Amino acid sequence: MRFHKLFVLVLLLNFGLSYGSTQNHKTDESNDDSVIKILAIGNSFSQDAIETYLFELAQAENINVVIGNLYIGGASLDLHWDNAKDNKTAYQYRKIDVTGTKTNTPETSIESALADEDWDYISFQQVSSNSGIFHTYVNPLPLLHQYVDQRATNPNVKYILHQTWAYSQDSSHKRFINYNKDQMTMYKAIVDAVSRAKHLAPIDIIVPAGTAIQNGRTSSLGDTFCKDGYHLEVNYGRYTAACAWFEALFNKSVIGNSFKPETVSDYQAEIAQYAAHYAVMRPKEVTELTDFQKQVAMLLENTSFEKSPH
Repeated sequence: MRFHKLFVLVLLLNFGLSYGSTQNHKTDESNDDSVIKILAIGNSFSQDAIETYLFELAQAENINVVIGNLYIGGASLDLHWDNAKDNKTAYQYRKIDVTGTKTNTPETSIESALADEDWDYISFQQVSSNSGIFHTYVNPLPLLHQYVDQRATNPNVKYILHQTWAYSQDSSHKRFINYNKDQMTMYKAIVDAVSRAKHLAPIDIIVPAGTAIQNGRTSSLGDTFCKDGYHLEVNYGRYTAACAWFEALFNKSVIGNSFKPETVSDYQAEIAQYAAHYAVMRPKEVTELTDFQKQVAMLLENTSFEKSPH
């Protein structure tokens, strides 16, 4: 009888240890699930939008994120599809881990980056010169989406189309001719093309970075959001795009977010946040930031008054 009781006790102890181990494992998985993981299959425009300030905007709201960018400068959807089907190690895999540490792994394939994390969001985007030309999405986007979806390890992954921005009005980009060298023509073409491309594959979210930048251009900052005519100005330009990504992904207003780059003034940060917020609210149209035109006029008047002789 004593032996039987001892045997039962040992079994219970073993079960308890096993159960505790399982519970600890589930807790670890739960902690891991609290990290939102975002991967862009992109180019320098995804670099502008997500590599600089998105992590800090999320951190300011206690949102844990991992951000990856499969980067080739000037890469089109056609190039991404060619690289995918041939499993080419053609990318710089730029990653920001949950602590904010940045790494860059060259000679990486799309397949290996997909296997690296259980990505919650995966984004696609067209090269800027073709971003407003719908037919350039028709063949590669469904094929690329299918390839990625077959290899994504998260069954609940959501797919993003990154709506990029129009060039500066004075841009010297050789492909600006595609849009008659007119910024609003390009902007409207991008909105139209991305809105239609959303139906070529099961896309869950459009991130309206292009509309955010166009909104910002209606403020006193004007057409200064690009540093070279097409890539974003590295301070409030990139911050505006990151704000659009933040609000579109996390369904939380970016207005009042406490993170602001040191190189961005309070006034510029407000413009960026409102430009992004209105873009998410109305992604297919420009919202005039009239309050940020009046404020500058008032500041100028006050400055003039203060400098006037007594």
